[in-house]
Amino acid sequence: MRIGQIFRYGRPYNPKPEIIDGLPNYFCQTFTEGQKLPLLESGINAVQKIKAVDGLRCPAVLISSSPHKIGSIETPWQDFFDPDGGHIHYCGDNKEPGLSPTSPDGNRALLEQFELHTSPEHKKRLLACPILYFKRVAVEGRTKGNVQFQGFGIVSRAERITQFNRKNQKPFTNYVFDFVVLSLTEENEEFDWKWISARRNATLSVEATLRFAPMSWQLWVKEGSKSVEKLRRRVAKLLTYTTSEQRPKDGSSEANALEEIYAFYSRRKSRFEALATVVAGRIIRADGHAYHIGWITPASSDGGADFIGRLDIGSDLARTKLIVLGQAKCEKLTSPTGGNHIARTVARLKRGWIGVYVTTSHFSESVQREVLEDKYPIILINGLRLAKEVLAIVHEQGFGGIKTFLEEVDRNYDNLLKERDPEEILYE
Repeated sequence: MRIGQIFRYGRPYNPKPEIIDGLPNYFCQTFTEGQKLPLLESGINAVQKIKAVDGLRCPAVLISSSPHKIGSIETPWQDFFDPDGGHIHYCGDNKEPGLSPTSPDGNRALLEQFELHTSPEHKKRLLACPILYFKRVAVEGRTKGNVQFQGFGIVSRAERITQFNRKNQKPFTNYVFDFVVLSLTEENEEFDWKWISARRNATLSVEATLRFAPMSWQLWVKEGSKSVEKLRRRVAKLLTYTTSEQRPKDGSSEANALEEIYAFYSRRKSRFEALATVVAGRIIRADGHAYHIGWITPASSDGGADFIGRLDIGSDLARTKLIVLGQAKCEKLTSPTGGNHIARTVARLKRGWIGVYVTTSHFSESVQREVLEDKYPIILINGLRLAKEVLAIVHEQGFGGIKTFLEEVDRNYDNLLKERDPEEILYE
């Protein structure tokens, strides 16, 4: 089963055929000989506990959400699914005014798992069961009978709240749960139901079933809460670059160039902004865009911006102008750029503005992930890319060497220094 995969879930409940209405049959995917079919009839579906060789255990809890019923009498609440960000916010099963929120079997099952999932004791985590997430979706206009797999994980938070049913105008007490979606990276994004089948096998101890579990679950059982964030599923990780991918290889021409750049600006780091302006413009123009260098902002009044530029898209009347707000940092080559610097640049961006951050260093995975997940309109230029662009300019424009080029750029620094409002560039 893959996250995002849609299955046909309909009557009669039968593991055959494998494909129904063009979709894989849910019951075919989850069937194990001699075991009852795992149903999704309620919002919270605890697979029947078994008395195994090492004691009583719950094999799994299956979550089913119906977004198309939000605000209805059946579902007077709203769930939130973000499996790519490793997070699900789910409202419990109670919806009756005057009824204890612990009365529904589903809520009790999740509260039981919450205690185990948040335990600092290894023995209790070993007894915990995985939570599997499913969302009902529409397929070709058919709203019923289709479930989409949203991953698996643990309960990280349970909160008792009061909700309001807009249909009968009555409040009711319920629980809301926060789930962590754990990574399946080591399994190539495939969830193997063999693990759940093993957990339902009374002849196997819970430790014996661990060999079928995803690696993230095995590490979580071993390390507990401290490992959750590194094990959380984050699709953005697939789009990030490692430190080695952002730094030149030792002894390479790029490494020598970056060392020379850093040495040139090491005692006048503020003047690195002139080089950042040139490199940022070159990279933006490489895709055929019209980029205009604006000015460098005086250090005393930069307010989070080191240089200003303008990106023009289109031509004549069919043209729009976007302000490019840049930040430049001549940083130690082996230390990653701090997230606070990126945040400061982003905080200055207004609607229709683009940010550029140029560094002699590199960007940590957490900084890249934040930019990707929050969809910040900012261009990140690391030390390796900086060195490559400088080497290309030196070659194309016939400079005698990197130092000669840097001296030429530095001579233009004072001419670029201006104290202006960024929006003034729109009128140039």
